[in-house]
Amino acid sequence: MTNSVSTSPVLVSRLGQFGRLTLNRPEALHALNEEMCATMLTALRGWRDDPDVFAVLIDHAEGTRGFCAGGDIRMLAESGAGDGQAAYDFFATEYRLNTLIKRFPKPIVAFMDGVTMGGGVGISVHGTHRVATERTVFAMPETGIGLFPDVGGSWFLPRLQGYLGTWLALTGVRLKGPDVKVAGVATHFVPAELLGNLRVQLAGADLSAGAAEMVSAVVGGVSHAVVQSSFGAHTDTINRCFSNDTAEEIVAALRSEESEWATAQADMLATKSPQTIKVALRQMREGVKASAIEDVMQMEYRIARRVVHRHDFLEGVRAVIIEKDNAPKWSPSRLEDVPDSLIDEIFAPLGDAELDLDA
Repeated sequence: MTNSVSTSPVLVSRLGQFGRLTLNRPEALHALNEEMCATMLTALRGWRDDPDVFAVLIDHAEGTRGFCAGGDIRMLAESGAGDGQAAYDFFATEYRLNTLIKRFPKPIVAFMDGVTMGGGVGISVHGTHRVATERTVFAMPETGIGLFPDVGGSWFLPRLQGYLGTWLALTGVRLKGPDVKVAGVATHFVPAELLGNLRVQLAGADLSAGAAEMVSAVVGGVSHAVVQSSFGAHTDTINRCFSNDTAEEIVAALRSEESEWATAQADMLATKSPQTIKVALRQMREGVKASAIEDVMQMEYRIARRVVHRHDFLEGVRAVIIEKDNAPKWSPSRLEDVPDSLIDEIFAPLGDAELDLDA
């Protein structure tokens, strides 16, 4: 299965016994649109039962920046300002892709080399082998634009160590390089200059006797050990503060710490959408109780169909992406003014509009 059109936003090819998906939209830092998600979904469904494909590699075009900067946020906002159908279609295709990656019966290796945010996280973090480099910049920055940490964030974030995932979800803070491995977002750390060599080794590997073991051996043989992180000294503070039941209690706990770092986190939260902070916190608490990825993807689709129309998302896109004044006016503007009834409404079942993950 190949795609010889170099201008395609996703190149579908073979690399030894691997199926290979190469993001190829450099002008947008390989940000995902529905066409890209659909292409990857179709390829993976074909490779799932292909006896000649033993594993999958997801990377981005060599010589281009970033891994994947997220999704087509401007399109989502334009759709959300109208009937929302284009946004619904995008979310449905993307979430089916995220679910398939998590459930894929063969190893999936992702080279998270460069910016890996939002949608880029969704096509990498659910795979079995996630390779960070010194150029990796991971973030789920959705609270800053009034969206929400989706693409399965409700599944993988609360399953990180302690309350690290809640901190990442609410603040949108960026992890760089080795931090991504220490946090557990990546499974391996490989210097960027060695990725070419790793790709060659993967291409030459005989996976027929045991794909998972061989892929682990090859990637592990190039991986570098990482033990220190920029956030490690603050782990106790993260666990103590972000374990609180409400967003208001989290902020109060951070303020009471009387440390520069904790104060900086509280100040950061004060710039985010209060609505989205409360949505993200509920995602973390609901997600950790879920028994299957399908449960959280259904939940996120419900959230997506509601949030894409709401003021905070449209305002966040205006402020951060369109006009770039970085001064969004959130409504409500304070955590205390976001009622539980609104969050309940955002999470409510969709009835006949529920997502069919197998469509």
